[in-house]
Amino acid sequence: MPIGYFYQRMNLKQKIYGHYLREINNRIAMLQHILADLKESGSNETKSTAGDKHETALAMLQIEQANTRGQLQEALTQKAVLEKINTAAAAPIIINGSLVKTNRGYFFMSTALGKAVLDNCVVIAVSPQSPLGQKLMGLTAGEQAEVNNTTYLIETIE
Repeated sequence: MPIGYFYQRMNLKQKIYGHYLREINNRIAMLQHILADLKESGSNETKSTAGDKHETALAMLQIEQANTRGQLQEALTQKAVLEKINTAAAAPIIINGSLVKTNRGYFFMSTALGKAVLDNCVVIAVSPQSPLGQKLMGLTAGEQAEVNNTTYLIETIE
């Protein structure tokens, strides 16, 4: 059977999960590539002996490597959070991994990964530690949460 058939059979929550997992894997691969390039640049830089310019360039490379390593660590942490989610699990209350439909759109309780559009639905991946995430966690369909003078009425939880 064609791959498209299986994609159509997946529910929205599974599609969203797959999308964010692909996004984070792509980000990890990109950051690893950048780190490898920076390491190579650092190796080439140490072969040069241009005095102060050399020291400044080497220091800048080290700062960039440290920043990239930090971003990579954050991405790996986000991936670990995603991998703990069971997309088949359903609960009557909002938990980590819930897909929540509100009067203000869809929210995927996982880790802060931003906005995605799947099946003409705008979904925002929200961390349970975020202000909105904290207010939504533990609520059920029909309840509401208010953040920054905006009310979110929970319509469904998947």
